[in-house]
Amino acid sequence: MHEPKRATKQAAKPGSTADLAVGCGAGFSGDRVDAALPVVRTLVQRGGPAALIFEMLAERTLATAQLARRADPDKGYEPLLDLELRPVLADCLRHGITIVGNFGAANPQGAARRIVALAEELGLPPPRVAVVSGDDLSKPAQRQLLREALGGGFDEKRFVCANAYLGAFEIAAAIRQGAQVVVTGRVADPALVLGPAIAHHGWGREDWDRLAGATMAGHLLECGAQVTGGYFADPGRKDVPGLEDVGFPIAEIAADGSCVVTKAAGTGGLVDLRTVKEQLLYEVHDPAAYITPDVVADITEAEVTQLGPDRVRLAGVRGHARTPTLKACVFFEGGWLGEAEISYAGPNAEARARLAMDVIARRCGGELALRFDLIGITSILGDDGNRLLAGVPPGASTAHADVRLRVAARHDDGQRIDRLLREVTALWTGGPAGGGGVRTARRQRLSMRSCLVPRSAVPTGVEVLAPEFAA
Repeated sequence: MHEPKRATKQAAKPGSTADLAVGCGAGFSGDRVDAALPVVRTLVQRGGPAALIFEMLAERTLATAQLARRADPDKGYEPLLDLELRPVLADCLRHGITIVGNFGAANPQGAARRIVALAEELGLPPPRVAVVSGDDLSKPAQRQLLREALGGGFDEKRFVCANAYLGAFEIAAAIRQGAQVVVTGRVADPALVLGPAIAHHGWGREDWDRLAGATMAGHLLECGAQVTGGYFADPGRKDVPGLEDVGFPIAEIAADGSCVVTKAAGTGGLVDLRTVKEQLLYEVHDPAAYITPDVVADITEAEVTQLGPDRVRLAGVRGHARTPTLKACVFFEGGWLGEAEISYAGPNAEARARLAMDVIARRCGGELALRFDLIGITSILGDDGNRLLAGVPPGASTAHADVRLRVAARHDDGQRIDRLLREVTALWTGGPAGGGGVRTARRQRLSMRSCLVPRSAVPTGVEVLAPEFAA
């Protein structure tokens, strides 16, 4: 256990010209929980002002978190929160490394309370925790706003929740008020990096080029190991050393908004022109207009320069005025999803799997739209209408010695899904010979629609966890 101490690293005053080092501890919910520690050790060794971000909230994970909170009001935040923060919380507090994470998901207050409790369990002084609020648009008074934004596609009976993508200035405000840990719900992913940069460098709301540059630094960091070789690796074409211990990224953000991307010291992976350029373009529909809540970034004249091993500089990003609207995701009850699998091996395996598929189709196809995959023949390139599979005649390629049948269906009535799962289980003895390894799963679904809402209609702010915080 780390001995509790006061922070030894003093935060730079707003407007500092010193670079701010921002490390990434996670790129999605379910990411490796041992990734943040090497990043923190590198930040401590480097010295100077620093922050650590956890980007753990996709639209899919927010929907899952909303379901979790509906089942238990104390849940709904990132389930791996303890595993992510326990190894690094003491060192971050001791060395003045600000932690910023969207691990609040559907319950930021719950996450904040858990962080305070975790610090107590570790024998640490109570950390100053701030919660960014305003993304949740689920209150009854906001229903008309959502109706107008969706253009008539609002289903009151199925409505679950709505969340807007917030920006970075509330994060910056929390840090300027002394927050050591900032918890958010739905914010734009790059805002996790931009917020600490705003607080550190003292940028204003119309410092467009600086805001855009740090936004793209956040874009490079937001997916964790993608920029350090993880998602980049392709053996024989794009080889990456030490991928089993791939290091997570760090961006050194300068006062002009440019940055240098590197990674945790002593780890595998790589940072080079190729990894940075791939991640720079990742999920960017228009390189001249990458829209975020804080700025519209333009990377058409950006310069990417290799400075040395695992050090790449990004500069020349331009920024334009932010839009008057914010993106919002609106979730509705989506019924139930059922999945079941069974394997067939040995001679004539493919034919037996196809016979099992036919049995299920005849018994359940009248009341459910079934998706079939013959894993080992077609699955990744299949389709919900089974058109591709129907176009692959039995034995068209080679004799398959090991085939796994998967069937999936969606329906509002969970009992119909249960029946499908029972039918696949019954293939143990009631289907073709040699079936085995049955697995079934049923889960509740949420459907989602995206829309734009007026920025002025989304109240944002920073909530304090304890009265002494404001002092």
